[in-house]
Amino acid sequence: MGDILKTSLLDLVAYQEGAVVSKTLIDKKTGTVTLFAFGEGQGLSEHTAPFDALVQVLDGEVEIRIAGQRFPLKAGEGIVMPANEPHELKAISRFKMMLTMIRP
Repeated sequence: MGDILKTSLLDLVAYQEGAVVSKTLIDKKTGTVTLFAFGEGQGLSEHTAPFDALVQVLDGEVEIRIAGQRFPLKAGEGIVMPANEPHELKAISRFKMMLTMIRP
């Protein structure tokens, strides 16, 4: 049996003023699961990824742009960012998310 982790996901990554903090929970050939905490106004500039990515917002609010289209999200909501589509995000308020990428 592998490592078992039972905890509050919100407690695994802490906010830092003016910063983006990340913690990788799973890193395998088949994909990754990473938690992020973004300070208010922080974000990721436009980029692409070769795999579909699922964003699950755990706390706060974020605006995600995918191929130029705006998607405001809040805690409890999620979105799939398709492979090879340009996307970016910016924290509306400080927020936490879980990013799951599955490799084909």
